[in-house]
Amino acid sequence: MALLNGKIVAITGSSRGIGKAAALKCAEQGAAGMVLHYYGDEATSEEVLSLEDEITTKYRCDIVSVPGDIADPATSTNIVTRGVEKFSRIDVLVSNAGICPFYDFLSMPREVWARTMAVNLDGSFYVVQGQAVANQMKSQNPQGGSIIQISSWSAYGGGEFQAHYGPTKAGVLSLMQSCAVALGKYGIRCNAILPGTISTEINKEDLANPEKRAYMEKRISLGRLGNPDDVAGPIVFMASDLARYVTGSALLVAGGLFVNLQ
Repeated sequence: MALLNGKIVAITGSSRGIGKAAALKCAEQGAAGMVLHYYGDEATSEEVLSLEDEITTKYRCDIVSVPGDIADPATSTNIVTRGVEKFSRIDVLVSNAGICPFYDFLSMPREVWARTMAVNLDGSFYVVQGQAVANQMKSQNPQGGSIIQISSWSAYGGGEFQAHYGPTKAGVLSLMQSCAVALGKYGIRCNAILPGTISTEINKEDLANPEKRAYMEKRISLGRLGNPDDVAGPIVFMASDLARYVTGSALLVAGGLFVNLQ
């Protein structure tokens, strides 16, 4: 049997990268319906339409797409409202939307700090909190639900050009730990996945530099950069009943980045 047979899954930031890979993997593993959130221009909208077509063609999975800035609380409300209207409930939330504009610490504009906090940390709180997914799971799902936050290995270590990004990812890790305590009595499991260096749109310019790419690969025990599919599998595990006794956890998906001290 598919791991997510019949489940309804909401994914923020689903147009590309980890979010897109997670959507495809959840559909492959039997999700009956998905709420795909995205934010961006017309090209992004077309990417989501293409993803919808791919999913509905290959799998028996119904889709509703919701645009909006995750830093706006109204977007989170809309994600849940549209999902419940379409499917009556949401069983799984993958809170993935985030940004990482690289900046030197000493010259970082305040607006970059504020925007990164608003999207990565505030947006994660809005979509998880009681006015959004958690309250819906509490009221609509007798079996509870699963909330998965995409954090980062940066929650554990600093970066010269990530002084704004790392604190947000440490924040969402802490958010999941607190949510695990607050929501456990309702059967709602809350976990964080911490990807390492994953090849996505966020870091494509850095990875195009042979020296930077070689340096990143050297630090990884498995000897290669991760790809979005490497993260999608752990997401499905955390969403599935195989992880029914897992909550408050931080799963590092980094190819051995932290055990390689080179």
